[in-house]
Parts: sequence; structure tokens; C-alpha cells
Amino acid sequence: MASYKVMVKDVIKKADILLEVVDARFPDETRNSEVERDIARSKKPFIIVLNKCDLVSKETIEKTKSRLSQIAPTVFVSSKDRFGTTMLRHKILEIAGIKGRDILVGSLGYPNTGKSSVINGVAGKHKASTSPVSGHTKGLQLVNAGSRIMFIDTPGVIPFGENDQYLQGLLSVKSASHLEDPIGVAMKIIEKMCTENKSSLESFYQVTIEGQDSYDILEIIGRQSNFLKKKGEVDETRAAIKIINDWQKGVLRI
Repeated sequence: MASYKVMVKDVIKKADILLEVVDARFPDETRNSEVERDIARSKKPFIIVLNKCDLVSKETIEKTKSRLSQIAPTVFVSSKDRFGTTMLRHKILEIAGIKGRDILVGSLGYPNTGKSSVINGVAGKHKASTSPVSGHTKGLQLVNAGSRIMFIDTPGVIPFGENDQYLQGLLSVKSASHLEDPIGVAMKIIEKMCTENKSSLESFYQVTIEGQDSYDILEIIGRQSNFLKKKGEVDETRAAIKIINDWQKGVLRI
């Protein structure tokens, strides 16, 4: 814990401008208030980069942008589709307002939010090492993105708390088979979908939801998928694993 705090402070100290890379599907859960307070105390500008926007609807993007833009400049990016990276480049140059030398950009965020992929998107080349494996980036790296932009790439320096297995499941850090409570994680996904885009959940699993709680919806999906035990009861664990896998593969979208 201490080493992560030292690294965050070091990145903030070195950088001219900071990026907080979060997952567009659950921006509030993947923001870190402590890191944002450290940036605010440094009086350095920062941009909230919402990565993986290809996995959310346009309606969700607009709602999130309207809300978060009151906190900091907000840019939506899809590293997969190379969407938003040019806009992010322009926003960095605009907000930093530095002339005559390279702009040092610090990138911070939880593991698997796609920090290195965002950097590669802006640079236009695979300059930052990327991997779907959590913790792949082992130390600070300087990445030349051209146009006077120099990134300070970091490991997933914001650690998960002891009780963050739900977030690890949502972020695909742990697969369904390695989660202690896959049913609980699946229920979190269902709750998120029902809040943000219930019709997408209904359409994907071909079910009708009429005010049931997340556990009841899990059972409905399990029954619709024919995940039944010998006595005709729903196999909740099997249904939960399917929901988590669909979410982590990006085929179940908000």
C-alpha cells in the first residue's frame, strides 16, 4: 500500500497533466477519490478518460459525460476501435498549455482499465507494452507519443482493497472460475444492467423483467438458459458464470 502511494505521488510530481483512466461501463466504481484529491492538491490539470466506450450505449455515454464533465474534462475512448484518441491528444495539448518543450502526461488507474492501450491509441503505435494480464506493466516507462507528448506509463498502481472481488470480476481481473462469489458478482452485473439499460439485458437473454430483484432475475436467466439441476431447480452458479463470462467477453453491453 505504501509503495503504491509513493508511486502515485511520484507520477503526479513529475507530470504536467494527469489522466485518470476508468472503465466507461462503471466510471464511478473505477474512479479513485484519494488519487483525485492528490491531483487536486498538486493543482495540476487532469482529464478523466473513459475507456472501452464501445461497450456502452450512446445514451449512457451522454449521461456520464454530462455528469463527470462538471468534475474534470472528460474524453471517451475505445482503444479497440481507435475512437477518441485524436480528441484526447488535442485535449492534452489544449489543457496543458505548455510551449517550447515536451508535455509529460501521467496515466493512473486500476489494473485492466486499459491505460497502456490508451497510450498506444494516442501514440498511434504499440509503444507501451500491453497485456490483458493484471500487473503486466512493471515499472514507470516513458512513452514518446509524438507532437511533444510524452507519457509516463505506470503499472496498475491503484490497488484493489481486500473486499473488491466484485470490482475485480467486473474489470475481468479475475475470471468467473477464480471468484469466491460468482453469484454475487453476477448479481452486481444484473443490478448495473437494470439501472443503465434493462432492455439490453432482456433482449440479450430473451427474458422479461418486471420489478424482480437481482437474485430472481439470475434465476429467470438460468431457467431461460436451461441451467437446471436434477430436480428442476435452477443452477444459480452455472447461470452466474455465464453472465460473468458474457460480461467479460464484452458481448453483454450496457
